[in-house]
Amino acid sequence: MDLIPVPQVAVFDEGGRRYAFGPEPVLDAGPGAEGVARWLRRELGAATGWGLPAAGAGAAADVRLRLDPDGWGDLGPEAYRIEIGADGAELTGRAAPGLFRAAQTLRQLLGPDAYRKAPLPGREWSLPHVGIADSPRFGWRGLMLDVARHFMPKEGVLRYIDLIAAHKLNVLHLHLTDDQGWRIEIKRHPRLTEVGAWRTRSRWGHRASPLWNETPHGGFYTQDDIREIVAYAAERHVRVVPEIDLPGHSQAAIAAYPELGNTDVVDTSTLGVWDDWGIAENVLAPTEAVLRFYEGVFEELLELFPAEVSPFVHVGGDECPKAQWKASAAAQERIRELGVDGEDGLQSWFIRHFDGWLAERGRRLIGWDEILEGGLADGAAVSSWRGYAGGIAAAEAGHDVVMCPEQQVYLDHRQAAGGDEPMPIGYVRSLEDVYRFDPVPPKMSEAAAARVLGAQANVWTEVMENQSRVDYQAFPRLAAFAEAVWSRLPEPGERDYADFERRMATAHYARLDALGVDYRPPGGPLPWQRRPGVLGRPIEGEPPIA
Repeated sequence: MDLIPVPQVAVFDEGGRRYAFGPEPVLDAGPGAEGVARWLRRELGAATGWGLPAAGAGAAADVRLRLDPDGWGDLGPEAYRIEIGADGAELTGRAAPGLFRAAQTLRQLLGPDAYRKAPLPGREWSLPHVGIADSPRFGWRGLMLDVARHFMPKEGVLRYIDLIAAHKLNVLHLHLTDDQGWRIEIKRHPRLTEVGAWRTRSRWGHRASPLWNETPHGGFYTQDDIREIVAYAAERHVRVVPEIDLPGHSQAAIAAYPELGNTDVVDTSTLGVWDDWGIAENVLAPTEAVLRFYEGVFEELLELFPAEVSPFVHVGGDECPKAQWKASAAAQERIRELGVDGEDGLQSWFIRHFDGWLAERGRRLIGWDEILEGGLADGAAVSSWRGYAGGIAAAEAGHDVVMCPEQQVYLDHRQAAGGDEPMPIGYVRSLEDVYRFDPVPPKMSEAAAARVLGAQANVWTEVMENQSRVDYQAFPRLAAFAEAVWSRLPEPGERDYADFERRMATAHYARLDALGVDYRPPGGPLPWQRRPGVLGRPIEGEPPIA
């Protein structure tokens, strides 16, 4: 078996029998399966040349798609079964998401050439006789894609939706705003993209690098682009979670609208979109006018991300420098008016305001684990990035948690020691390290563990200037992550990495090749994937890396 992620149950025919497709297979889609049928016809049709027409009345279909909500016990909507035998393939899902996951498994079973955009001459197609029963361990299996530091054009985002769907991931967290760029059109505040979406240059490498790329950088998604992205993802049963960062990581917004900043201590009219990496000191002023401005942003955002497909809204809430608030007479007066606990209380005041504002509109706030420090509404959730501790604390306090600890699943971190890794960042996190990641640490109580919605891998793009660099950092580690969050363990810690490596070598690297993914090869970066002489960023205090 070479499936990734590995299914819960897969029983292959001991005799190795296979079902061979003829030149014009037919497909039978039952009620509710039309969307999956449309996807199969489009994707498999491109690779095979098949039209997959509907089976006529009484005719036997090569591929049969069925929804059956009964008899699944406590399994969720992504549960599915596949039966392949002498009469073809029958795919059954508890609901449409499960049937779509079954279709992804079927595509893997057909072999790597099923991922091509055009059929290869003379290619014959067959499937092994097999019975598969499968469902995910976690309901939140995500990828955070930072399009603020380096913009990824819309076509690249759609491509990544296909890539994560192919690995049975189901959440795309889009980091849309930061000091270095604002990437979403807000019609009532047009300067957010007219000004905030563009910077004059970018540092080449991380903060220690003396090099600069003097080419201006920018871009943004129109509202119709966002609607297209959300609809494209929904067809593939992927939820898109938007992030609008506040009150820190906001220099791009302040550059566009200087009145958003702390104008009594900084001449914000001279600020531009930040061209460096790290955390800018320019943060939002703690005023009612700033709240109204961002309420307007979120009003347009909620229209673009309907509640039925994107109930969560991410507000960032992390890494907010306090120096300007300490120096600002207006901010200090605000602290006294609100009766909050100093500058940290101001940060919490921002988050609590939008926590309640979103809850009143039927949405759920989610933010990085710093948001815990000010108290949260019952429905708010936490992205635990500073290790497991924030997630454990949030879960023990009754909040839902998405585990994304930097030490385990930040895919911008280097994949190996040595000078060949391009712009090496942070800790060494190998393919095996990511494969062995468990979103539920052993010390969590059973009640707290039930609050873990799942996990996501985070891709911060300071040193990923284009799609090829994102591919290199994300793959093949995202395949390992996908199995870590989908596949159930027989016992804690019993993941078989040797078997995962075998499945990667046997088939999955070839699938990635067919998909055009510029992944890191097992033997290390290819010459054009390196960035010789461009400095990265070791973690302070980390032992030297050989």
